[in-house]
This record gives sequence, structure tokens and C-alpha cells, in this order.
Amino acid sequence: MLELDRVSTRYGAVPMLREVSLRVAKGELVCLLGPNGAGKSTTFATLCGLIAPEAGRVRVMGQDLARTPTERLGALGVGVVPEGRRLFPSLTVRQNLRLGHEAAACAVAFETRLEAMGALFPRIRERLGQPAGTLSGGEQAMVALARALIGEPALVVMDEPSLGLSPKLIDEYFAIVAEIHARGTTVLLIEQNAEAALALADRGYLLIRGRIAAEGPSADLLRDDTVRQLYL
Repeated sequence: MLELDRVSTRYGAVPMLREVSLRVAKGELVCLLGPNGAGKSTTFATLCGLIAPEAGRVRVMGQDLARTPTERLGALGVGVVPEGRRLFPSLTVRQNLRLGHEAAACAVAFETRLEAMGALFPRIRERLGQPAGTLSGGEQAMVALARALIGEPALVVMDEPSLGLSPKLIDEYFAIVAEIHARGTTVLLIEQNAEAALALADRGYLLIRGRIAAEGPSADLLRDDTVRQLYL
């Protein structure tokens, strides 16, 4: 469903990703780990088409991303949760969710999908008429995830979703991620919280200084010396 094949990128003269290869198969929950500055957000921007690789290829849902405009990702069946939520603060929660639904060109009626999101996120059901910018950080995180899910995507890509959340909210958030994965949604989770991510994921990759330093099943990565020195 998602593949980066020897992808290299740069910001001006500064190399960021160096021949990064990773893949996410249908039904998997895969995590991409790495310390600050490792290139995780650059990877997210590249696989969303916001940064063009100077070498290598990105395929999303079987299509070459170089030929797919970023705004078409939703219609391909991809939901994204960007770092920092990126909600429209002056729009209501309902309006933010409607934008996600329309971007996905979902065949199921908006009100039907809105009801499903209300069941999955009871806290935001009570906030539908409230401007998104007035919500707490945890509530905004839930709205951003609901916006990605409301179009019934086959694949969801999340960039640092736990950033800024309390430990309790992180547990709640990842419990929802585990639930949507159990329902059949494929997930790429880009995270700095290695222990929480590896507890959920089937497989993982470790990115250091723009290169994949380790990969494998989550249980193996938990025992990997580099992962343990960085995180555990």
C-alpha cells in the first residue's frame, strides 16, 4: 500500500534522506522511529508529495506519487494526520471534519460518517459546533485523527501524533489507533515515542541521520542495542 524505494531528498544543499526504503503492506501497522532531526517529518512530507525526492520512487496505493498531486491522496484512500494537528482553528469541529470527508470523495454520506466518528470519539461529539482552535490539545488531536478517518481511508499516515499529549492522553490515543487497525485499516505511525509505538506495531524502522539504521518485527527492535540506547 505504501513504498519508498531508495528515496533521497535534500533541503537546498543539505541532504535529508539518504536512500531510504520502507514498505507497508495491506493490514499492517508499521512504525517509523527516530530521534529529533532524524528525518521523520521529511519522510512524511515526501510520501505526501510535499517534497519531491531527488532520487528514488514513492508509491502510494500502487501509484507513482510523482504523477499524483498531493490533494488527490484522500481520493486514493489515504488519510493523513500531520504533526501539530493542522486544524483550521476558526472553523468548527464539524466543518473541519466535513473538509476531510470531501477531500476523500467518500461515497458514504457525511452525516453517517459523522455519527461513526462520534461513536469512536465521544469527547468531540459534544464539540461539533465549537471552533477547533478553542479545544484542548488532546481534543484537537482527536479531531485531527477523526478528520483523517471520516473518509474511510484504507491507509492512514500519522506524523508524531503523541507530541504534546500527556501520558494518559497518549494511552487513550493509541488505544483508538489499535482499534482502527483491528478493524482493518492499514497504518504507518511516525513516532518518537518508541516504546508506545512498538507496543502497537507489527514491524518498525529506525531512522537515524536520514538513513534506515534498523528494521524488523517490533519484538526484535525492542531488543536492538541501538533502539535500547536511544529510547529504553
